[in-house]
Amino acid sequence: MKTVVFDLDGTLADTSADLLAAANACFEQLGHGVVLDSRDVLTAFHGGRAMLRVGFDRLGVGYGEDDISREYPRLLRAYADAIAVHTRMYPGAVAAVEALRMDGYRTAICTNKPEALAVELVRRLGVSHLFGALVGADTLTVRKPDPAPYVEVVRRVGGAVGQSMLIGDTETDRLTGRAVGVPVALVTFGPEGAGVARLSPEALLDRYEDLPGLAARFLG
Repeated sequence: MKTVVFDLDGTLADTSADLLAAANACFEQLGHGVVLDSRDVLTAFHGGRAMLRVGFDRLGVGYGEDDISREYPRLLRAYADAIAVHTRMYPGAVAAVEALRMDGYRTAICTNKPEALAVELVRRLGVSHLFGALVGADTLTVRKPDPAPYVEVVRRVGGAVGQSMLIGDTETDRLTGRAVGVPVALVTFGPEGAGVARLSPEALLDRYEDLPGLAARFLG
């Protein structure tokens, strides 16, 4: 079966505000107030530890990886408690996935967000029924750009890797596609915007309305 695999954060949904709020909750508990802001949207999509490092750097206080490891579980708890306050699906995403499914494609999510959080977010966004499988950062012992999570999610959804493609937004997704040997389309409305063109993906996706035609071009 032809399969389209999606990244989640920055691809299907803009999760940046809730991610930054979770990191700021850690800094507020430490007595520093709000540290991260709209300048840090791209950092938010690099994960919780990256946000903590940027925040500590901005504060100019000495810290080590032990401090990051101590705060990271707190960040995850804060995020889990407020996972979909500001998060929204990107315009046209739901309709595009529905159109793919109507055309006979299998659809799945392969994300570097912890699986339980990804499952809960997709549920809260009301789109669980649109995806036949989801593999997260901790579903296996490795994460993207290792090819194994992608291969596993295609297997779970009943597809064939050789008849699949990945929709993403970062270099991690680009490298995943290369590792697996499948075409990658990077969205230009994600955190890096049109700058993702520097990664030379097989395609750029400027709007979700164009996705069904793009999938037909690569997968037939």
